[in-house]
This record gives sequence, structure tokens and C-alpha cells, in this order.
Amino acid sequence: MTTWYEGPLAAFDTETTGVDVETDRIVSAAVVVQDAPGTRPRMSRWLVNPGVPVPEAATAVHGLTDEHLQRNGRWPAPVMFEIAEELAEQATMNRPLVVMNAPFDLTLLDRELRRHRASSLDRWFEGSALRVLDPRVLDKHLDRYRKGRRTLTDLCAHYGVTLEGAHDAGADALAALDVVRALGRRFAGRLERLTPAELHALQTSWHAAQARGLQAWFTKSGTPEIVNPDWPLRPDLPAAA
Repeated sequence: MTTWYEGPLAAFDTETTGVDVETDRIVSAAVVVQDAPGTRPRMSRWLVNPGVPVPEAATAVHGLTDEHLQRNGRWPAPVMFEIAEELAEQATMNRPLVVMNAPFDLTLLDRELRRHRASSLDRWFEGSALRVLDPRVLDKHLDRYRKGRRTLTDLCAHYGVTLEGAHDAGADALAALDVVRALGRRFAGRLERLTPAELHALQTSWHAAQARGLQAWFTKSGTPEIVNPDWPLRPDLPAAA
């Protein structure tokens, strides 16, 4: 019987104007689908004119300038619809969705859908549940005492995955997918009997525990940062009074 990490997987990634999921915008996105390890992946890409200036700091990361996006990007409303439809199709096909640091990318997509489509991401998964595999959460749980950073670049180096063209949505999505396959093989004894649906549920509690630990460390060190425990999607902020 083929294990989930040797079977069909999809992956999703975005590049953005910044790191605030409530106010920043998606400027590019990609969905990668691979039927089995070693098979040729299929990739869908989107380039977005966000309608707001792209800060120089963001351009320095992903290389996408205001001028390029204005000339070549599409308006956000149809793009966000197409991305949500693509993710819904993966759920309908029972393909687990790999998303590195899922609360960032999925919450950004949710906010863009609310902003441009008067909808929410949950609406697309009323018929088929989204089953997310987050390499960051999985790695932190399965190898919790390893020291060092756990960015996608770090995970690729640790698991022997080639990352060509970092901070390109397509390259990052494919690398995250490969990391999850490598992680599954390395921890096969702990993962092979779990279904993606079971892993999705477990990651909810694992991420919450990781967030509590990080919050305690921030509090102890006097860092005024709030760590959100929600996974894979942050709920809407309460309306201002």
C-alpha cells in the first residue's frame, strides 16, 4: 500500500508585499501537483497587480517590482477566485496540500478573497475538507530538540532537498512538497500509519503547543510579540467597537 508521502501531493505558496496577513497583498502564487516522487510536477502560476505599492524590502526578497506587476500582473479579484478554485479541486481529488507556514499563506488568501470577492476561503471547502501538511509544524514536532532555524531554506538543507530560485512561489512550493516527502520517509515509523486527515487534526494541536512555547519564550525575554496559535487559518479579527 502506498503511503501518503509517496502518493499524490499538491503544494501552495505565495509571494507578497509584506508579512502582515491582515493588510499585505499577494503579488504572485503557485500551485504544484505531483502524482508520485520522481514524476514531473504540474505547475499553475499567477502574477498579481496588487493595486498598492510594493515596498522595496519586499521587492528585494522576491524581485517583483511595481513596474513589472503593473505591466504583467492581473487584477486580484479573478486571480483569487482561480486560486481558491484550484485549491478546492485538490481537496476534491483527495490530494493533501503542502503549505509551508500555512497560517501565513492561507490567511493571506482568505483576506484577499474577503477584500476582492466578499467571500472567505472556508466557502470553497464546504464539500471537500482541506487537508494541510505544513513542513514547519511537522519538523518542529518530529525533531523538536534540533537547534537552529527552520525556514524553508534550512529545512531543504537539513532534508537534502534542492531549492533552486528561492522566493519564487513555484520553486518554494515544489521545495516544500519535496521536504514533506523527505520528512515522511525519515519519520516513517511515526507517520506512515497516519492518514492526511489525522495529520491535519494533529497539526492543529501541535502548532498550538509550539505557539505557546514560543510565546512563553518571548514573554520571558521581554519581547512584546504575540504568537497566534491558530492553524492552518487564522480567524477573522473581531470588528472594532
